[in-house]
Amino acid sequence: MTDDHQEHVHEHEHEHEHAAEEELDYAGQVEAYRAEKDEVFRFSANSPIPHEVRHDFPGLPYFPIDESLRFEGLRLEEYAGDQPTSFQIPTSDNQLKPAHRQGSFTFEIGGEGRRLTAYVMDGSHSHSLFVPFLDATSGHETYGAGRYLDLEPEEDGTYALDFNLAYHPSCVYSPYYSCPLTPAENRLPDRIEAGERLAEDDAGH
Repeated sequence: MTDDHQEHVHEHEHEHEHAAEEELDYAGQVEAYRAEKDEVFRFSANSPIPHEVRHDFPGLPYFPIDESLRFEGLRLEEYAGDQPTSFQIPTSDNQLKPAHRQGSFTFEIGGEGRRLTAYVMDGSHSHSLFVPFLDATSGHETYGAGRYLDLEPEEDGTYALDFNLAYHPSCVYSPYYSCPLTPAENRLPDRIEAGERLAEDDAGH
């Protein structure tokens, strides 16, 4: 079984900012990143799409880009919840993986305050913060166990929490991946209609 939160397919997460795309506006950068990711899913040896069906892969489905669901300049705050900092996070294949709560981010949706906890998976080679979340689309238009965000600090130490970059864990595509499940504390009451979604035929299943 392959671990996922994920360092294989999403190693290009921030390449949408590279020099060849600097002249693109924000939406253009996101679209370019998505096109690049589709190529990785079709052709990379690390693709989570089973090899025998990759030739039929139509590309990942997404919600329309919504710039109001990109929150810039966020500071990682000290975790203030009532859960232990170090814990075992359950996975899609009924395993437990050691992780710790690195802190939290606060922001507003529709004028209402929201908070998401950021995690670090112990032993991970990634330097990004892992922010899985559930929302009111989970189990309907999006995967029932949540979607993921990977956050890296900007030069000034702040973070951009961008739901347009929310992605599904690899276990959506293949049962051979071991994917962390979203802790209950990261359930949002809102419909986050941004980022990856399920294909229309799969929604609700």
